[in-house]
Amino acid sequence: MTILIKYCVLIFMLPLMGSAALKAQTSYDYEPSKIHPFGMPNPEMPKAFLDYAPMIGECDCKSLARIDQTTWGDTVSMIWRFKYIMNGMAVQDETLKADGNHSGSIRQFVADSAKWYVHYYKSKLPGGALGTWEGNINEEGQMVLYNEQPAPNGSEGYYKIIFSDISDHGFDWLGQWVSKDESFSYPLWKIFCKKKS
Repeated sequence: MTILIKYCVLIFMLPLMGSAALKAQTSYDYEPSKIHPFGMPNPEMPKAFLDYAPMIGECDCKSLARIDQTTWGDTVSMIWRFKYIMNGMAVQDETLKADGNHSGSIRQFVADSAKWYVHYYKSKLPGGALGTWEGNINEEGQMVLYNEQPAPNGSEGYYKIIFSDISDHGFDWLGQWVSKDESFSYPLWKIFCKKKS
């Protein structure tokens, strides 16, 4: 009889134990939620992971892209949204532009190199390998990222991105081509963002 009681107790407890173990394995406390719609940084990440913290949330932005050497295009309204993903261990951003040219990035910080690696994708011409920028915050508090790219004339250089004037109220963004020694720069794209309240 004692064996039968132990067996019945075990049969009754197994589903409960399995449920608790499953819950422990699937507890993603730092993912976006109703309380934290843009997620939260995972405390296991290095302090530098908070570099993007002021940008987390949603901004109303104005985007200006160069058409040719002397002309900038019309201003395009856009929403730029940043959030923590992968249980607070990476940052994802997406832009929703009024002209339909949407884009986004996955941003991962690698402690060994003390750099951010940013993988960019877009709705226009999807597919193929993602462009990757790398960099970090400089002494002026700007996020500076580089992707090696030749100029249209074949000169070696980088597509350089700078997030500047970063605060809880917004930020500015500049995309430019620069020569290898950065003695020459050519602005290609500007974005000005204000945080939604």
